[in-house]
Amino acid sequence: MQNLRPHILVEGGIEYCLGNFDGKRIDYDFSKVLLYLEAKGRSLFGEGFKVRAEDRGTFLKLCSYMVKDFESCRQMEMDTAKGILLTGPVGCGKTSMMKLIRHLVPHKRTYDIIPARNITFAFNHIGYKIIEDYGNGRSYCFDDLGVEPMGRYYGDDCNVMGEVLVSRHELYQQSKIPTHITTNLNAEELEERYGKRVRSRMRQMFNLISFDKHTKDKRI
Repeated sequence: MQNLRPHILVEGGIEYCLGNFDGKRIDYDFSKVLLYLEAKGRSLFGEGFKVRAEDRGTFLKLCSYMVKDFESCRQMEMDTAKGILLTGPVGCGKTSMMKLIRHLVPHKRTYDIIPARNITFAFNHIGYKIIEDYGNGRSYCFDDLGVEPMGRYYGDDCNVMGEVLVSRHELYQQSKIPTHITTNLNAEELEERYGKRVRSRMRQMFNLISFDKHTKDKRI
C-alpha cells in the first residue's frame, strides 16, 4: 500500500512534517528534519539527547545522503551510490548518528548495524562461512571497525573484517549494494590495519565523512 504522507513522521504521538511532498518527491526542510531527529533521538537514547550545533554539518551530510537529495550530495561531493565511512574520535556520536538517521526513511529498507567485533567472535566459532554470510545482498553498517581482534579458527589467523570488506567490494561492483562503517581510525591507520588492498577498495566504496579530531567525548 502506497504511503500518501511519506513526508510526515510520528514520534511520541506528535506529527513532524519534514518538508513538502508533491506526490512524487519530498522537498526536505533541514530545520524540520532536525526537529524530528531530536525527538526521535530522545526516544532512542534518552531525554538528554540533542543535536549539538557543532554536529549539524555532519547531520546535514548524513541526512542528505539518506533521503537521496542528489543536488545537495553533489554540492558536498558525495555519491549516493556509495556507502558512508563515518570517522571520528571515541564518543563523538558516530554510532548514535547511524542508528538515528535510518529512521528518516521508514518507507525504505535501510541497513542493519553490526559491531565489527561481533563478526570476528562469530568467525572464531563458525569459521569462514561468516565472511560469506556478510558478503550477501543485504546492506550493513559495520560499527567500530578497527577495535575487533584478529580472528582465529582451528589455528588459522584471519583478518576477518578485511576479508568481509573485500567481499562487500565485490558485491558493490556487481549490484551497487552499499556498505556503511563507523570507525575511530583515520585513513593511514585503516591501511595499517587492513592493508593497501582493502584501503584501495574502500576508496571506491565509501563517502568519507569525518568529525573534527578535537570533538569532545559526549559520553563523559
